[in-house]
Amino acid sequence: MKPGMVPPPPGEESQTFVLPPGWQSYLSPQGRRYYVNTATNETTWERPGSSPGIPASPGPHRSSLPPTVNGYHASGTPAHPPETAHMSVRKSTGDSQNLGSSSPGKKQSKENTITINCVTFPHPDTMPEQQLLKPTEWSYCDYFWADKKDPQGNGTVAGFELLLQKQLKGKQMQKEMSEFIRERIKIEEEYAKNLAKLSQNSLAAQEEGSLGEAWAQVKKSLADEAEVHLKFSAKLHSEVEKPLMNFRENFKKDMKKCDHHIADLRKQLASRYAAVEKARKALTERQRDLEMKTQQLEIKLSNKTEEDIKKARRKSTQAGDDLMRCVDLYNQAQSKWFEEMVTTTLELERLEVERVEMIRQHLCQYTQLRHETDMFNQSTVEPVDQLLRKVDPAKDRELWVREHKTGNIRPVDMEI
Repeated sequence: MKPGMVPPPPGEESQTFVLPPGWQSYLSPQGRRYYVNTATNETTWERPGSSPGIPASPGPHRSSLPPTVNGYHASGTPAHPPETAHMSVRKSTGDSQNLGSSSPGKKQSKENTITINCVTFPHPDTMPEQQLLKPTEWSYCDYFWADKKDPQGNGTVAGFELLLQKQLKGKQMQKEMSEFIRERIKIEEEYAKNLAKLSQNSLAAQEEGSLGEAWAQVKKSLADEAEVHLKFSAKLHSEVEKPLMNFRENFKKDMKKCDHHIADLRKQLASRYAAVEKARKALTERQRDLEMKTQQLEIKLSNKTEEDIKKARRKSTQAGDDLMRCVDLYNQAQSKWFEEMVTTTLELERLEVERVEMIRQHLCQYTQLRHETDMFNQSTVEPVDQLLRKVDPAKDRELWVREHKTGNIRPVDMEI
């Protein structure tokens, strides 16, 4: 699908016409044309008349809804229930015998459609290009409707399953990031513990003078640095690791909700599709039986044959009614799946954006805490630098001599 206006398909409108100002025409996924008033957000199946903003034949299809693209309103609601081209059913029970016939029109209809995940779409080769739901974005809701070949060669993977796999990988990444921060915390705690232990070491404690003061400050700076790293590890736990884990748990709940909801709809849709095909085969068999009994009646007239024909006709009519009922249920399930598919893909997109932004913010918090730790560590070393600049061997010697002197030594001349 590519952005662009949809031209009228051949044979639909015999004459070229100009829409009134403010009106645009589109095709639904089933190939049916509808019109949207961009000023009032009204939609209608009827071609608008010459008066701006007023449809030619106002009817029950007219509604105040957001503009539709791809058969959907911008809010994610289907513009109309999906119509399955090769499953159209007449409501008259008298015509039910024609439901299984392979007329040229029906065969052509089948060729113009394609079924993916039990959902009928117009065939891409016969369908004019349609506008995307979000033409200016690479949004999930526009690009994950079909299946994709499994890279390992094991069949195909549904587009929605690819989205779920991406979300599950994102959840795993969050877990691994949390484990990374946890290991970082352990390193900080162990480092702080060793620094504090080293600061209590008595090695070189006998050093005196200004150098002794500087050496004592070196050991004290280790204790201060140990405290800084302990605070850093505590903040990493409360401001980075814990929020990552909490977000992961909530993210996991949202993922389960989306997964189960869509999976149930897919199962229901597949079940309804299978019921339609079963009812279609049953109708074909009943029609074949009716045709055979009718031929027998032409060959040989008998009350029993006429009775068999009436019975076969009743069964054929009942089979037609069953097919109509199955098709109605299928269309309802298909409409629901379309609606939920758009809504859920947009929700998955929102969750992914929220996940990336949340992790970015907490990693920024990590780097900020790391910068602060470096600044505090620097502040613990500054007093050491100041004392080292004041080390004066001459002054230290004077102080030591005054404290420990034993007396002056003066040489005495010896007498002969």
